[in-house]
Amino acid sequence: MITTIIGIGLLGGSYALSLRDKYPKMHFIGVDASEVHGRLAVAKGIVDEILPLELAVPKSDLVVLAVPVNHIVTLVPQVLDLISNKGTVVDLGSTKGLICETADTHPKRDRFVAAHPMAGTENSGPSAAFRELLPEKNVILCDCEKSSPECVALAEALFRDIGMKIHYMTPAEHDLHLAYVSHLSHVTSFALGYTVLEKERDEQNIFDMASTGFSSTVRLAKSSPAMWAPIFDQNRENLSRALGDYIEFLQQYKQFIDDRDVKSSFDFMQRANDIRRILSGIEKR
Repeated sequence: MITTIIGIGLLGGSYALSLRDKYPKMHFIGVDASEVHGRLAVAKGIVDEILPLELAVPKSDLVVLAVPVNHIVTLVPQVLDLISNKGTVVDLGSTKGLICETADTHPKRDRFVAAHPMAGTENSGPSAAFRELLPEKNVILCDCEKSSPECVALAEALFRDIGMKIHYMTPAEHDLHLAYVSHLSHVTSFALGYTVLEKERDEQNIFDMASTGFSSTVRLAKSSPAMWAPIFDQNRENLSRALGDYIEFLQQYKQFIDDRDVKSSFDFMQRANDIRRILSGIEKR
């Protein structure tokens, strides 16, 4: 089986490494805009060779799109044009609405499977890829009824074989839920990092006084803007709604602080503590 990974970064590279463990005879082709990333991916054993898109796709049984979502939208029709009638195309994008709409207009729509592995770190590039990223994590598949049964079966089998848990949603459901549980947390982390940098011009004070709590909260602010700006744009309506809800609660909590309303502050935090129950359930799955 020949698998082409377009975008050999954290997600695409980690997916390839996990597949290698299960399928040592699978041949991996890399496609990447960066020559440096391509050489590094070969040296690290993520892929076996680097080829141009137009040479890699026609010979592939599986093509995985693991680039920023704005590039996925551009690539979906190009890759479907090139893929054989027996090939499968899977995207790993963090938004699904516009990507699925784009795929829907193509004559080979049935060769496409929309997927989103719920895993990542704040790091990027082939050097950030590691085989333990995806096992035991969730992956969401969308619009499977529009895909060929054999394409869906292949995508499901490969995700399951590397230890992922599969869930199914419509693109609209996916983008709404992700606005709250993923995209909002990245926006708030970027905003917190920006706020501290603006207000604490003396970086040594930040270094000296920052605790593990600050580091963990602002960790996502180290994520790639090239990846996240297109995500925020493609999911802007849902994200704006989520931000509106979040800002409303922030303003409410600010009023508690201004009014020295310790009881309301305590009650607010106590209600928020219930997230521990939900996160505990997620960890046990």
